[in-house]
Amino acid sequence: MNQSQGYVHIYTGNGKGKTSAALGLVLRAAGAGMRCLMIQFMKGREYSELRALARLHDLVFVEQYGSRDFCMPGENRDEHREFARDGYDRARAALSEGNYSVVVLDEIITAMKAGLLSEDALLGLIGLKRPETELVLTGRGATEALIARADLVTEMVEVKHYYSRGVPARRGIEE
Repeated sequence: MNQSQGYVHIYTGNGKGKTSAALGLVLRAAGAGMRCLMIQFMKGREYSELRALARLHDLVFVEQYGSRDFCMPGENRDEHREFARDGYDRARAALSEGNYSVVVLDEIITAMKAGLLSEDALLGLIGLKRPETELVLTGRGATEALIARADLVTEMVEVKHYYSRGVPARRGIEE
């Protein structure tokens, strides 16, 4: 078994926990002294995990490519597409440079499903991954082609969620 081989992970599904799973991997990697980059698509707000990750500033780097506003069908589409394109360009550079042991492309699958990036663009990013880099893609709606290219796929399934009872996102738990 080759310990230096990096793999492609996909965390998808309609359940909660995709970003949290990616953050867990980043935390574990940082604990082992590995440099990690998390590029967040469709996110432009301050979340509690960003404050926690800032404490690991020498090993974990987070960049957001998203508006503070949610991407709604037909609204601000050009603004969201521009953010996604900038994030995509940054991901291409990061994967090509090889300066990070772990690269997380958080919500990039959701950006694809929203029509901000193409499936071919995501497959191209996977193709840029260096053999030693661990690459994680998160978001709802992974396609069969993405799943086929991944080495590890986890689907989060919502069985029950208090959102359906009107409970808003809570600081430190969901945001």
